[in-house]
Amino acid sequence: MDISKRRKRSRTLVAAVGVATLTVLVSACSSSSPDVAPAAVSQEDLTQLPEANTFASIADAAKDPQPTGTTGGKVLHPNSDVVVYQGVGGKAIAKLPSIQMGSPTWVPVIAEQGDWAQVLLPARPNAAAGWVHVSSAEVVTANNDYVINVNRETFSLDLLQDGKSVGTWKIGTGKPEHPTPQGRAFVMASLEETVNTYSPIVLPLSYHSDSLETFGGGPGTVGIHTWPDDSFVGKANSDGCIRVPADALGKLAKVPLGTMVNIV
Repeated sequence: MDISKRRKRSRTLVAAVGVATLTVLVSACSSSSPDVAPAAVSQEDLTQLPEANTFASIADAAKDPQPTGTTGGKVLHPNSDVVVYQGVGGKAIAKLPSIQMGSPTWVPVIAEQGDWAQVLLPARPNAAAGWVHVSSAEVVTANNDYVINVNRETFSLDLLQDGKSVGTWKIGTGKPEHPTPQGRAFVMASLEETVNTYSPIVLPLSYHSDSLETFGGGPGTVGIHTWPDDSFVGKANSDGCIRVPADALGKLAKVPLGTMVNIV
């Protein structure tokens, strides 16, 4: 999908909370184990770190340790640039911005250790992960009870809220030469389409095509969107994106940013 030519459809935190009933908490994670202090990063060093966004590649990022695992639904939002570390007490590898493509940055928390949270990142490589020290007032967390499950074999998408299905649809996925990537991704942003007419809204995911470095002028970001007709249903005929019916997109466009998308 062409990320560079679309009008950004910004969602404020207040709107996301109103739609998804998120309970925002100041992240002061507690633990009985001693906390490991993060390595000091000066303001100058921070400006030199790559920004963890869909256009970036974070070479030193760890990989998602449980790509088929489940989480408790916690998501994290930085109020300003926060440092992403390779591991607890490890080296700084990136900075996580407060805004992604015009939308507030929300990333899933996949593990916790003391005042540290391991989060999924929206950069290459797919399943990139890093650790954030969350004792700072610049970081807040929330509970997200939505999950999106995608099954490429059965061409189905199931939207869950609090573990219960609120909608199941037949979908289209990537063709064999440009398959939809497998693993734990998340909804990164919400964009209003202004170039093409196939979908009024596109939901970019944190994953990228494994076969296309770029697409349509963008970085090969995989997204969820609809299509002008139903020719995609039950077929592997996209360039990696997940095509859904219009009524499905209407519901999916209302889920909170940071919602996990499990692709099997």
